[in-house]
Amino acid sequence: MNRVSAPLSRRGPGRWTALAASLLLATGGLAVTGPSPADAAADPVAVTVNANAGLATVPETALGVNHAIWDSQLGTNETSDLLKAAGVRMMRYPGGSYADIYHWRDHTAPGGYVAPNTDFDTFMAAARRVGAQPMIIANYGTGTPAEAADWVRYANVTKGYGAKWWTVGNENYGNGHYGSAWEADDHPDKSASQYARLVVDYADAMKAVDPTIKVGAVLTMPGNWPDGITAGSDPGPWNRTVLAIAGPKIDFVDVHWYPGGTAAESLARTAHIDEAAHLLRDQLARYAGPNAARIGISFTELNVGTGQNTQPGALFLADAYSDLLENGVFTVQWWNVHNGIGTVSQVAGQTDYGDFGLLSSGTCTADNSVCEPPLNTPFAPYHGLSMMNLFARPGDQFVRAATDQPLVTAHAVRRADGDLAVLLVNKDPENARPVTIDYAGFTPSAAAPTTYSLTNGASGVVTGQSGSAASRTLPAYSLTTLVLRPSSPVTAHPAPPGQPTASGVTDRSATISWSPAPPKGAPIAKYEVYRQNGTVSEQLGETAGTSFTVDNLVPGTRYTLNVLTRDTAGKVSWSSSPVTFTTTGPAESSCTVRLTTASDWGNGWVGNVEIVNNGANPVDGWTLTWSWPTSWQQVSSGWSATWTQTGRTVTVASTDDNRRIAAGGSTTAGFVGAYSGPNVPPTGFVLNGTPCTVG
Repeated sequence: MNRVSAPLSRRGPGRWTALAASLLLATGGLAVTGPSPADAAADPVAVTVNANAGLATVPETALGVNHAIWDSQLGTNETSDLLKAAGVRMMRYPGGSYADIYHWRDHTAPGGYVAPNTDFDTFMAAARRVGAQPMIIANYGTGTPAEAADWVRYANVTKGYGAKWWTVGNENYGNGHYGSAWEADDHPDKSASQYARLVVDYADAMKAVDPTIKVGAVLTMPGNWPDGITAGSDPGPWNRTVLAIAGPKIDFVDVHWYPGGTAAESLARTAHIDEAAHLLRDQLARYAGPNAARIGISFTELNVGTGQNTQPGALFLADAYSDLLENGVFTVQWWNVHNGIGTVSQVAGQTDYGDFGLLSSGTCTADNSVCEPPLNTPFAPYHGLSMMNLFARPGDQFVRAATDQPLVTAHAVRRADGDLAVLLVNKDPENARPVTIDYAGFTPSAAAPTTYSLTNGASGVVTGQSGSAASRTLPAYSLTTLVLRPSSPVTAHPAPPGQPTASGVTDRSATISWSPAPPKGAPIAKYEVYRQNGTVSEQLGETAGTSFTVDNLVPGTRYTLNVLTRDTAGKVSWSSSPVTFTTTGPAESSCTVRLTTASDWGNGWVGNVEIVNNGANPVDGWTLTWSWPTSWQQVSSGWSATWTQTGRTVTVASTDDNRRIAAGGSTTAGFVGAYSGPNVPPTGFVLNGTPCTVG
């Protein structure tokens, strides 16, 4: 973030310009309307937690924030101690778009403001006081690979800081290449291809100084501008182009996300995260070259469009951090520590100062009519971050949790001591929500859970011990964490197996392999393979070995599997980490379908569907069907066929002009599609009841 101007200014990274803002808002559209108070009281939310459906493990670097060189409080002990208390373990420097004008040697940012006592050594002293790892942004826009390499040398050779994480640039797709320019870029060639080529040069120069560092490249969030857009002479959109060139040289990718819109829209758009993460990993696998699974994902800027320093910010922070970490992101970083007063409004009965900071800057409006609370007063998102620190600790494993109503979301982690923590987010600003909670793979003790609660307007998280594990009433606009003890000790249970992998994936089968569980307690009897069907675990098979071939799968379907260890005493381990794969279309079929993109403008696209008759006989009349992977994708209009959509299912029927497809022949139809979140391509097509090969 941070526009290159005055100190503590809100930086709208181009997305706050008219063009980008309109594009971002156009990708929304998942606003949720809550039921009436009577409905809320009569219809408890059903929460399901499946402790056997394991997700990602919480990394040491999970909870992060941004520090900016225009923040005079960057190096103060008071600020650092507040961040430490909230559990911050990674801090980003020197601050959003300022990174692309910042020169570390003389601590200057031409065209921007640099506050006193914000140099690199001061930042590192603050990071050490907090106990956080640094993430440093090398200047791409007005810098050079040599300048970045010298910074690595100073940090890790001269000073011995051991700074591991380095990103090349900030939001470099905002350099004007796509028509909107907020990011400084002095290179005559502003293409994605040129950025990627220089990322390679930066990585080579920086790792020549310290081969142990990790170098990251900037990508855009799937489903957000300029995702899907190809500009100039680039061979494809930004992400594809950057990964194809720089993929073999980078260690992680760096993504930002500002969902925009009203408070309700921002809070609802966390539903996009699973599919965005899936698309990012798919892009890595497709374009980043061999061993792309080694490339990590960081989300280093995040904030809401409305209610930045009131309860919507806190709810969004906890919900989004949890969703991203469940998907294996290694750090999520809030924008920002201090940011300054913006447009003042009332949000859910509280004064919102339009401040993107976690902590008050103590500033006033230009006419001094409204002033923020005293300097370093924590805002609601700070308390949301503190809640995350209480909920998901390094080493905890996220497990699958879900609800049956969109205004309440749930997340859960399993801990090494056997405890289970459940985070419940009530996004309804007006109504308390009663919930009932059902558990699989975990039996809570009869003791009252430890509870942590953050309510609208509260000055902090309240701790208590009350109620039962089975039901609770969530205050309006609140965060609630329950920490549950197990009904029996877990020390004698076997260890889980290693990370599973999938190989030999076809339309109907896949082979899952894993490393054996380390010895612990009774001997291992077998391993059990489960599919995650939402929060339900469906056993697919078992084996005494360390691989298993899963059969009878559905073509073009995404599967997420876990493996559990069972010992000879009948005790079951924690879940392994998940493995996700998508079955292919059939290798041979009487039909082939090719879906291609003719153009894409960030929230809509033109698609062409080619149907090939591989059979020996002509097709006389045809109906093609597929299902969109998400609820926010749709066909707006189409041609050369009769197009309908019911729910997620698209049906394309022949017309009199093209009903006959000769043996070996083909026909083509087209459509205009719309999407208000990540545009995930369909993976399976059926023609007249027959699954087709996907071309």
